[in-house]
Amino acid sequence: MARLKDKYLALKPELQTTLGIANVMQVPALEKVIISVGCGFAMKDNKLIQNIQDTISNIAGQRAMVVNARKSVAGFKVREGMPVGVKVTLRGAQMYDFMDKLISVSLPRVKDFRGIPRNGFDGRGNYNFGITEQLIFPEVDYDSIMQIHGMNITVVTSATADKDAFKLLEMLGMPFAKGRE
Repeated sequence: MARLKDKYLALKPELQTTLGIANVMQVPALEKVIISVGCGFAMKDNKLIQNIQDTISNIAGQRAMVVNARKSVAGFKVREGMPVGVKVTLRGAQMYDFMDKLISVSLPRVKDFRGIPRNGFDGRGNYNFGITEQLIFPEVDYDSIMQIHGMNITVVTSATADKDAFKLLEMLGMPFAKGRE
């Protein structure tokens, strides 16, 4: 079993009392993690999109899919069906493995890291944050990448309020920046 899942199961009773929840089934949990890269800059370069897809697949441990444009937008020179992004959705053991690797290995490798922002919650218990370059992950081979790019990571929880989701992520070890809550 994943190390982070063991930690969650051990912290679940403490989280239940901290949040004042009567039913153990209502204790917030991680549902899924979505890693996405907007690569509109590489719309016409199939090799670059393939490289981004391979990089995200290596990071996630699961095959990433290319996202195509749903409709044409003349101002951005985008036609329907053109590739505009890459994404992967992680659930279960792969989700816990990725989150453990992100918290304990990758985020500490960021230069001048002071924590991830606290204002990434959406009002429904989900958390979004961005990473500026993919090189912080140990699976990425510097020589194999064609271009440095960032990514957006969305952590979807079963919490209904931001404060509950924040407490869950904080107890799991997410390194939030110091300051106002």
